[in-house]
Formats: sequence, structure tokens, C-alpha cells
Amino acid sequence: MQRKAYVPGIAVLLAALLAGCTGGSGSGGAADDSKGSDTGTTAPAAQPGKYRTLPETCGAVDHDSLDSLLPGIEQIADAETRDKAYEGEATLTYDTDRRDGCRWKVESTSATDHLLVDFERVVSYDNAVSDANKAQEIYAGKQTAADLPEPADSSSSSASSSASSSDTAPPSAPSSSSSSASPSSSATASPSETPTDLQPRTLDDLGDEAFLNDKLSPASSAAQQRTVTVVFRTSNVIVTIEYAEQPTASTDTPDSKEMQDRAWKLAEKLADKLDG
Repeated sequence: MQRKAYVPGIAVLLAALLAGCTGGSGSGGAADDSKGSDTGTTAPAAQPGKYRTLPETCGAVDHDSLDSLLPGIEQIADAETRDKAYEGEATLTYDTDRRDGCRWKVESTSATDHLLVDFERVVSYDNAVSDANKAQEIYAGKQTAADLPEPADSSSSSASSSASSSDTAPPSAPSSSSSSASPSSSATASPSETPTDLQPRTLDDLGDEAFLNDKLSPASSAAQQRTVTVVFRTSNVIVTIEYAEQPTASTDTPDSKEMQDRAWKLAEKLADKLDG
């Protein structure tokens, strides 16, 4: 009698345990599927940028470029002072593998010229975003901040078509006599009107993307300063060139074409240096 009463009790207990195990297995199985699904759909980490280091900026700009951009540098009589002017002054940075820059300032009898070159290597800390895409995002912000004018409507006339096509082409190279002989303030072009092909614009054939900005200080200024900026991106590196000239005489105006030519040529050299 006891054995008959005991056996059904054991059966009930086993059934209860089995039911509990089945319920727990179902719940745990759903959680495991979710984790497995997450693991299975995780995208591979985005590719690192092409560049892992940066050039030493003060040494990246050759003497020929400095002679062109800073005409007064060759007029410095003292050799030691001239050599120091060529060396430039490194900008403050905490990691030269991530950012490196250099600035130059040279005064002459007719003008004061400033040059700033900045290299920025962008690193994305988001596994889903590549270094190059992050750099593209930062570059786009710089271009938006520059507030470039809309390109001319190429369909309006043949003249405007020609102007529009030249918006994305480099300015013609300056003659050898004008590139380094004297500051560009010797030009007599009207300061208030900039030809269409010299207006701020995007540029072709320079890195992956590039733009040029050209600003002249207000006419009310004692001496008008022109600042030409070229920014270009190559993969995950953004290069900024800021070139400014202020004539000594208030009646002089820095020539837009000459300054753009010089900045453009330097940008090409730096792009080649990155790829070299």
C-alpha cells in the first residue's frame, strides 16, 4: 500500500520538475537567440584612415614656396635672421601625430605677409564610421562655415558658362617675375570687384575635395588685408593653408589672382608630399 502511494507521488514530482525545466528552457532560449542575433548582425569595424602620421609642418614648406608667398624674406639682410624666418614657428599641439602646424610672418618695405599651414589627421572613435568618413564630415563643416557663394548659372549665357567652368579650375600660374619679385599689393585691380573665376569656390584636382576662400578687409580699414584660404582633404587628413597680406600703404590692395596662385601651388605641393 505504501509503495502504491509513493509511486504516484514520485510521478507528480517528476512531472512538476519537468514542466519547470521546460518553462525555464523556453525563456533562456529566447534570450540566447537575441544575443546570437546581435552578434550575427554586428557590422565589421570601419577601416582605419590611410594616414597614421603627419609631416613635420615647418619643414614641409620648401624655401621656393616661402620665397613666393613671403617676398620680403629674401630682403632680410642678416643671414641668421633670414634662416630663422624660413624655419617658421610651430603652432601649439599636444600630439603631432594628430595635428601639426606652422606659421610664418615676414615684413618688407611694402607689405607684411602671414602664412599658416595646418595638418589635421582625423581618427574616428566610432567603429561604424571610418576615419576618412569622419574627416569628410569635419571638412564639410569647414566648407559650410566658409559660406561659399553659389556658382554662376552656366545656362544663362556662354559668358557665364565660361565663368562657371573656371570656378572649379585652378587660377592660371603667375609669371616668374610676379611670383617672388615683389608683394602682390603692387597690382592695380579694383578691390571691390573680384572676377567670377577668382571668387570663393570649390576646387577640382586637389585631394579628395577642396575649396578656396578669398576675403578682403572692409574698405574703411586703414590698410586693406586680403586673406586667401585653401582647405583640402585627402582621406583622413585635412590641410588648411591661410595666406594673408597687408600692404604698408593704405592706397594699395593685395592682388587676388597672385595670392590665389601662390596658395594653390603650395597646396598642390603639400598634397604631393602626403602621397609621396
